[in-house]
Amino acid sequence: MSELFSATDQDRRNRRVQKLFRLLFLVMTVFLILPVVIILILLVVNGGSMLTWSFITEFPTNGMTAGGVYPALLGTIFLVGVDLLISMPLGIAMAIYLSEYARDNWLTRLINLAIINLAGVPSIVYALFGVGAFVIFFGFGTSILSAALTLGIMTLPVVIVATREALQAVPQAFREACWAMGATRWQTIQTVVLPNAVSGILTALILEVSRTAGETAPIMFTGAAFFLPFLPASVFDQTMALSLHLFVVSTQVPEVPEPLPFGVALLLIGIVLLMNVLSIGFRIYVRGKKKW
Repeated sequence: MSELFSATDQDRRNRRVQKLFRLLFLVMTVFLILPVVIILILLVVNGGSMLTWSFITEFPTNGMTAGGVYPALLGTIFLVGVDLLISMPLGIAMAIYLSEYARDNWLTRLINLAIINLAGVPSIVYALFGVGAFVIFFGFGTSILSAALTLGIMTLPVVIVATREALQAVPQAFREACWAMGATRWQTIQTVVLPNAVSGILTALILEVSRTAGETAPIMFTGAAFFLPFLPASVFDQTMALSLHLFVVSTQVPEVPEPLPFGVALLLIGIVLLMNVLSIGFRIYVRGKKKW
Protein backbone atom coordinates (compact mmCIF):
# COMPACT_ATOMS: atom_id res chain seq x y z
CA MET A 1 0.00 0.00 0.00
CA SER A 2 2.85 2.40 0.82
CA GLU A 3 4.26 1.89 -2.66
CA LEU A 4 1.16 3.58 -4.12
CA PHE A 5 2.05 6.81 -2.32
CA SER A 6 5.82 6.71 -2.80
CA ALA A 7 7.45 9.44 -4.88
CA THR A 8 8.02 8.65 -8.50
CA ASP A 9 10.96 9.80 -10.60
CA GLN A 10 8.78 12.55 -12.06
CA ASP A 11 7.86 13.76 -8.56
CA ARG A 12 11.52 13.92 -7.57
CA ARG A 13 12.37 15.75 -10.77
CA ASN A 14 9.60 18.28 -10.16
CA ARG A 15 10.82 18.88 -6.62
CA ARG A 16 14.38 19.45 -7.83
CA VAL A 17 13.15 21.91 -10.44
CA GLN A 18 11.03 23.68 -7.83
CA LYS A 19 14.01 24.01 -5.47
CA LEU A 20 16.18 25.24 -8.33
CA PHE A 21 13.73 28.00 -9.28
CA ARG A 22 13.22 28.94 -5.63
CA LEU A 23 16.98 29.33 -5.24
CA LEU A 24 17.15 31.29 -8.51
CA PHE A 25 14.46 33.73 -7.39
CA LEU A 26 16.15 34.10 -3.99
CA VAL A 27 19.46 34.97 -5.66
CA MET A 28 17.71 37.49 -7.92
CA THR A 29 16.04 39.10 -4.91
CA VAL A 30 19.35 39.36 -3.07
CA PHE A 31 20.99 40.95 -6.12
CA LEU A 32 18.17 43.50 -6.26
CA ILE A 33 18.44 44.39 -2.57
CA LEU A 34 22.24 44.28 -2.33
CA PRO A 35 22.93 47.53 -4.29
CA VAL A 36 20.48 49.43 -2.08
CA VAL A 37 22.14 48.11 1.06
CA ILE A 38 25.61 48.96 -0.27
CA ILE A 39 24.52 52.51 -1.17
CA LEU A 40 23.02 53.06 2.28
CA ILE A 41 26.15 51.73 3.99
CA LEU A 42 28.40 53.99 1.90
CA LEU A 43 26.23 57.02 2.66
CA VAL A 44 26.16 56.28 6.39
CA VAL A 45 29.92 55.64 6.57
CA ASN A 46 30.89 58.70 4.52
CA GLY A 47 28.15 61.14 5.49
CA GLY A 48 26.78 59.99 8.83
CA SER A 49 28.98 62.45 10.71
CA MET A 50 27.24 65.35 8.93
CA LEU A 51 23.79 64.57 10.32
CA THR A 52 23.78 66.90 13.27
CA TRP A 53 21.09 69.25 14.53
CA SER A 54 23.00 72.28 13.25
CA PHE A 55 23.31 70.68 9.81
CA ILE A 56 19.51 70.36 9.65
CA THR A 57 18.60 73.76 11.13
CA GLU A 58 21.25 76.15 9.75
CA PHE A 59 21.64 77.96 6.42
CA PRO A 60 24.57 77.15 4.10
CA THR A 61 27.63 79.33 4.70
CA ASN A 62 31.05 79.95 3.12
CA GLY A 63 29.80 79.51 -0.41
CA MET A 64 27.81 76.39 0.59
CA THR A 65 30.94 74.58 1.77
CA ALA A 66 29.81 74.77 5.41
CA GLY A 67 26.69 75.29 7.49
CA GLY A 68 23.49 73.35 7.03
CA VAL A 69 20.70 72.56 4.57
CA TYR A 70 17.67 74.01 6.34
CA PRO A 71 16.30 76.05 3.38
CA ALA A 72 16.81 73.11 1.00
CA LEU A 73 15.08 70.73 3.40
CA LEU A 74 12.16 73.08 3.93
CA GLY A 75 11.95 73.73 0.19
CA THR A 76 11.74 70.01 -0.55
CA ILE A 77 8.88 69.67 1.93
CA PHE A 78 7.12 72.64 0.33
CA LEU A 79 7.48 71.18 -3.17
CA VAL A 80 6.26 67.74 -2.13
CA GLY A 81 3.36 69.18 -0.15
CA VAL A 82 2.10 71.49 -2.90
CA ASP A 83 2.57 68.73 -5.47
CA LEU A 84 0.43 66.36 -3.41
CA LEU A 85 -2.28 69.00 -2.97
CA ILE A 86 -2.40 69.46 -6.74
CA SER A 87 -1.90 66.00 -8.21
CA MET A 88 -3.53 63.66 -5.69
CA PRO A 89 -7.10 65.07 -5.94
CA LEU A 90 -6.83 65.40 -9.71
CA GLY A 91 -5.34 61.92 -10.15
CA ILE A 92 -7.91 60.30 -7.87
CA ALA A 93 -10.75 62.06 -9.70
CA MET A 94 -9.46 60.89 -13.08
CA ALA A 95 -9.03 57.34 -11.77
CA ILE A 96 -12.62 57.35 -10.44
CA TYR A 97 -13.93 58.49 -13.82
CA LEU A 98 -11.95 55.87 -15.76
CA SER A 99 -12.81 53.07 -13.33
CA GLU A 100 -16.41 53.82 -12.36
CA TYR A 101 -17.96 56.01 -15.06
CA ALA A 102 -16.13 55.74 -18.39
CA ARG A 103 -17.34 53.20 -20.94
CA ASP A 104 -15.02 51.03 -22.98
CA ASN A 105 -14.87 53.04 -26.21
CA TRP A 106 -12.27 54.72 -28.40
CA LEU A 107 -12.06 57.79 -26.16
CA THR A 108 -11.34 55.76 -23.04
CA ARG A 109 -8.75 53.68 -24.85
CA LEU A 110 -7.13 56.88 -26.15
CA ILE A 111 -6.98 58.31 -22.62
CA ASN A 112 -5.42 55.10 -21.29
CA LEU A 113 -2.82 55.17 -24.07
CA ALA A 114 -1.99 58.79 -23.27
CA ILE A 115 -1.54 57.95 -19.58
CA ILE A 116 0.82 55.08 -20.41
CA ASN A 117 2.85 57.29 -22.76
CA LEU A 118 3.05 60.12 -20.23
CA ALA A 119 4.49 57.73 -17.65
CA GLY A 120 7.47 57.09 -19.94
CA VAL A 121 8.30 60.69 -20.85
CA PRO A 122 11.76 61.79 -19.55
CA SER A 123 11.73 64.31 -16.72
CA ILE A 124 13.69 66.89 -18.73
CA VAL A 125 10.77 67.05 -21.19
CA TYR A 126 8.42 67.83 -18.32
CA ALA A 127 10.88 70.52 -17.21
CA LEU A 128 10.73 72.23 -20.62
CA PHE A 129 6.94 71.90 -20.63
CA GLY A 130 6.78 73.46 -17.17
CA VAL A 131 8.90 76.41 -18.32
CA GLY A 132 6.69 77.02 -21.33
CA ALA A 133 3.34 76.43 -19.65
CA PHE A 134 3.62 77.61 -16.06
CA VAL A 135 6.63 79.94 -15.98
CA ILE A 136 5.93 81.82 -19.23
CA PHE A 137 2.36 81.24 -20.45
CA PHE A 138 0.53 81.41 -17.10
CA GLY A 139 3.02 83.92 -15.73
CA PHE A 140 3.78 82.14 -12.46
CA GLY A 141 7.49 82.74 -12.96
CA THR A 142 10.19 80.54 -11.48
CA SER A 143 8.38 79.67 -8.27
CA ILE A 144 7.30 76.88 -5.97
CA LEU A 145 3.93 76.82 -7.72
CA SER A 146 5.47 76.36 -11.18
CA ALA A 147 7.79 73.62 -9.92
CA ALA A 148 5.00 71.84 -8.03
CA LEU A 149 2.66 71.98 -11.03
CA THR A 150 5.41 70.53 -13.23
CA LEU A 151 6.03 67.74 -10.72
CA GLY A 152 2.28 67.16 -10.47
CA ILE A 153 1.91 66.72 -14.23
CA MET A 154 4.92 64.38 -14.22
CA THR A 155 3.61 62.15 -11.40
CA LEU A 156 -0.05 62.24 -12.44
CA PRO A 157 0.14 58.99 -14.49
CA VAL A 158 1.54 57.13 -11.47
CA VAL A 159 -1.30 58.35 -9.27
CA ILE A 160 -3.96 57.53 -11.86
CA VAL A 161 -2.72 54.00 -12.58
CA ALA A 162 -2.17 53.04 -8.91
CA THR A 163 -5.51 54.50 -7.81
CA ARG A 164 -7.38 52.87 -10.67
CA GLU A 165 -5.93 49.49 -9.81
CA ALA A 166 -6.98 50.00 -6.18
CA LEU A 167 -10.54 50.90 -7.22
CA GLN A 168 -10.83 47.93 -9.55
CA ALA A 169 -9.60 45.62 -6.77
CA VAL A 170 -12.78 46.33 -4.78
CA PRO A 171 -15.16 43.40 -5.46
CA GLN A 172 -17.98 44.18 -7.88
CA ALA A 173 -20.38 42.50 -5.46
CA PHE A 174 -19.89 45.41 -3.05
CA ARG A 175 -21.15 47.84 -5.67
CA GLU A 176 -24.09 45.63 -6.67
CA ALA A 177 -25.16 45.22 -3.04
CA CYS A 178 -25.08 48.98 -2.56
CA TRP A 179 -27.04 49.58 -5.77
CA ALA A 180 -29.61 47.02 -4.64
CA MET A 181 -30.21 49.15 -1.54
CA GLY A 182 -31.12 52.09 -3.77
CA ALA A 183 -27.83 54.01 -3.57
CA THR A 184 -26.68 56.12 -6.50
CA ARG A 185 -23.39 55.49 -8.26
CA TRP A 186 -21.68 58.39 -6.47
CA GLN A 187 -23.03 57.30 -3.08
CA THR A 188 -21.63 53.84 -3.75
CA ILE A 189 -18.24 55.27 -4.70
CA GLN A 190 -18.17 57.59 -1.70
CA THR A 191 -19.28 55.13 0.99
CA VAL A 192 -18.11 51.76 -0.31
CA VAL A 193 -15.51 51.90 -3.08
CA LEU A 194 -13.20 54.67 -1.85
CA PRO A 195 -12.98 53.50 1.79
CA ASN A 196 -12.03 50.01 0.62
CA ALA A 197 -9.47 51.38 -1.85
CA VAL A 198 -7.67 53.67 0.62
CA SER A 199 -4.71 51.33 1.05
CA GLY A 200 -4.10 51.26 -2.71
CA ILE A 201 -4.45 55.04 -2.95
CA LEU A 202 -1.80 55.36 -0.23
CA THR A 203 0.46 53.25 -2.45
CA ALA A 204 0.06 55.92 -5.13
CA LEU A 205 0.99 58.55 -2.55
CA ILE A 206 4.13 56.62 -1.57
CA LEU A 207 5.23 56.31 -5.20
CA GLU A 208 4.59 59.98 -5.83
CA VAL A 209 6.49 61.18 -2.77
CA SER A 210 9.45 58.95 -3.62
CA ARG A 211 9.70 60.30 -7.14
CA THR A 212 8.90 63.94 -6.38
CA ALA A 213 11.46 64.38 -3.61
CA GLY A 214 14.33 63.11 -5.76
CA GLU A 215 13.63 64.93 -9.04
CA THR A 216 16.11 67.61 -10.09
CA ALA A 217 15.58 68.56 -13.75
CA PRO A 218 11.91 69.65 -13.50
CA ILE A 219 12.51 71.95 -10.52
CA MET A 220 15.86 73.26 -11.75
CA PHE A 221 14.18 75.16 -14.59
CA THR A 222 10.88 76.04 -12.93
CA GLY A 223 11.34 76.95 -9.28
CA ALA A 224 14.46 75.75 -7.49
CA ALA A 225 17.31 78.17 -6.83
CA PHE A 226 21.06 77.61 -6.64
CA PHE A 227 21.20 79.48 -3.32
CA LEU A 228 18.81 81.71 -1.37
CA PRO A 229 19.72 83.50 1.89
CA PHE A 230 16.07 83.58 2.95
CA LEU A 231 13.03 81.30 3.15
CA PRO A 232 10.16 81.58 0.65
CA ALA A 233 7.22 83.67 1.80
CA SER A 234 4.63 82.25 -0.63
CA VAL A 235 4.21 79.72 -3.42
CA PHE A 236 5.21 82.44 -5.90
CA ASP A 237 8.76 82.59 -4.52
CA GLN A 238 11.71 80.44 -5.47
CA THR A 239 13.10 77.89 -3.07
CA MET A 240 16.09 75.66 -2.57
CA ALA A 241 15.65 71.88 -2.73
CA LEU A 242 17.71 68.98 -1.44
CA SER A 243 18.02 67.25 -4.82
CA LEU A 244 19.32 70.41 -6.54
CA HIS A 245 21.49 71.26 -3.53
CA LEU A 246 23.07 67.80 -3.76
CA PHE A 247 23.78 68.34 -7.46
CA VAL A 248 25.27 71.78 -6.80
CA VAL A 249 27.60 70.80 -3.95
CA SER A 250 28.68 67.69 -5.84
CA THR A 251 29.50 69.31 -9.18
CA GLN A 252 29.44 73.12 -9.04
CA VAL A 253 30.97 74.22 -5.74
CA PRO A 254 34.77 73.95 -5.34
CA GLU A 255 36.52 72.79 -2.19
CA VAL A 256 33.47 71.11 -0.69
CA PRO A 257 34.27 68.87 2.30
CA GLU A 258 34.07 65.24 1.22
CA PRO A 259 31.37 64.21 3.77
CA LEU A 260 29.03 67.08 2.77
CA PRO A 261 27.51 65.59 -0.42
CA PHE A 262 27.13 62.22 1.30
CA GLY A 263 25.37 63.90 4.21
CA VAL A 264 22.93 65.71 1.90
CA ALA A 265 22.21 62.47 0.03
CA LEU A 266 21.70 60.58 3.29
CA LEU A 267 19.31 63.25 4.56
CA LEU A 268 17.33 63.19 1.30
CA ILE A 269 16.99 59.42 1.40
CA GLY A 270 16.09 59.59 5.07
CA ILE A 271 13.28 62.08 4.41
CA VAL A 272 11.88 59.89 1.63
CA LEU A 273 12.13 56.76 3.78
CA LEU A 274 10.44 58.52 6.70
CA MET A 275 7.51 59.64 4.52
CA ASN A 276 7.24 56.14 3.08
CA VAL A 277 7.33 54.48 6.50
CA LEU A 278 4.55 56.73 7.79
CA SER A 279 2.43 56.06 4.69
CA ILE A 280 3.09 52.31 4.81
CA GLY A 281 2.24 52.20 8.51
CA PHE A 282 -1.06 53.96 7.88
CA ARG A 283 -1.74 51.66 4.93
CA ILE A 284 -1.17 48.57 7.10
CA TYR A 285 -3.52 50.02 9.71
CA VAL A 286 -6.21 50.61 7.09
CA ARG A 287 -5.79 47.14 5.59
CA GLY A 288 -6.16 45.62 9.06
CA LYS A 289 -9.64 47.13 9.33
CA LYS A 290 -10.85 45.51 6.10
CA LYS A 291 -13.42 42.76 6.38
CA TRP A 292 -12.44 41.00 3.16
